[in-house]
Amino acid sequence: MTLSTNSLLSGTRIVDGGMASELEYLGADISGPLWSAHVLEDFPEKIIAVHRAYIEAGAEVILTASYQVSRMGYAEFGLSPERADRALLRAISLAAQARDAYPSRRVLIAASLGPYGAALHNGSEYHGNYGCSFADLVRFHSERIAVLAESGADLLAFETLPSLEEAHAIAEALAPFPHLHAWFCFTCHDGVHVAHGETLRDCAALLDKLPQTVAIGVNCTPPALMESLIAELRAATAKPIVVYPNSGEGWDAEHRVWTGKGAPEVFGEMAAQWFAAGAQLVGGCCRTRPEHIRQVSLAAQTA
Repeated sequence: MTLSTNSLLSGTRIVDGGMASELEYLGADISGPLWSAHVLEDFPEKIIAVHRAYIEAGAEVILTASYQVSRMGYAEFGLSPERADRALLRAISLAAQARDAYPSRRVLIAASLGPYGAALHNGSEYHGNYGCSFADLVRFHSERIAVLAESGADLLAFETLPSLEEAHAIAEALAPFPHLHAWFCFTCHDGVHVAHGETLRDCAALLDKLPQTVAIGVNCTPPALMESLIAELRAATAKPIVVYPNSGEGWDAEHRVWTGKGAPEVFGEMAAQWFAAGAQLVGGCCRTRPEHIRQVSLAAQTA
């Protein structure tokens, strides 16, 4: 992680797609509370296969299978802090193994780090009302940052952040590690506000001042909101903008099924609009697959 914050993402356009949903397509069971973290220990070859599929589709940034890994989350199931730490590092190692198969490609490894709400596994990352203190948030993020500080990941990817407060806590947790690079992506419920209710502009303005910030953006959000959210980001920061929305399908919580369609060709057409609107990096989140990223790659070639 020695490149400057300005040069790390230079020339990079394409982020990978959904990890958990692609593992499901490969037959992995991610129904447990630790989601894809279960697969890290039981079926590591499936994680490598997902990374490779996205690289072959054109991805220039691959996100590790560590979104759900934390000491707090593991402790709930009687698993030791050391085991959680090893899982974080294993996720980096598996991504590196996948990347090593493509020596002629420049592929960055982003250590995926979910919000505090992901460890609660109750959906609270989509509203941010955790019922914890600011110090709790700082401690939660500090533990993982310390483990990954010398892991070999190119950057830390803080994902699905619901609130300004959590972004502030991560900034404080990052302060002892000035050599690290990070991007911050928020989940939003409309074209202006993050899930907790603050404006995306205010969140971006806070992170714009953070030396370690290499990009600011949005993930795990309906694709129809991207153009408006990109405009909000552009109004608040000159940092690169990264967006990787869901496929366009909707989640029916009552029946626990996905509804609607998320056609890759349509996703690619929207990706072209996001590039034109000012996004530097585009990928996919829930329910996106390698074909979605292949379409993003095609869109990037004409952006």
